[in-house]
Amino acid sequence: MNAIGTIDRPVTHDPQKLAPMTSSTSEPSGSATPAVTTIGANASRQNRTREMQLIPEAMARAHMHERLREADAERLAVRLVAARRMQRRAERVSMRARRALAMAVMN
Repeated sequence: MNAIGTIDRPVTHDPQKLAPMTSSTSEPSGSATPAVTTIGANASRQNRTREMQLIPEAMARAHMHERLREADAERLAVRLVAARRMQRRAERVSMRARRALAMAVMN
């Protein structure tokens, strides 16, 4: 059985073995799109490099890095708010203790 590939699922991934892209016969000869040569087709197919295939992974990695940075910043902000709250509480307790000591000394 001789299976014919599609654009999404070519029979082979080797650019040298892929059929060259040709203009359709219904297209007039003086059309705006020039006839595509085999060299141009192979060059454009060669453009699908490993780096291009890894772009979605790199974007996902950058996205996750940004989310982690935001989470760290949020965690730091929460810790800062809690520290300020504890500092104010400690200051109030300290003032209460001073007042109690002052009242004890005055009596």
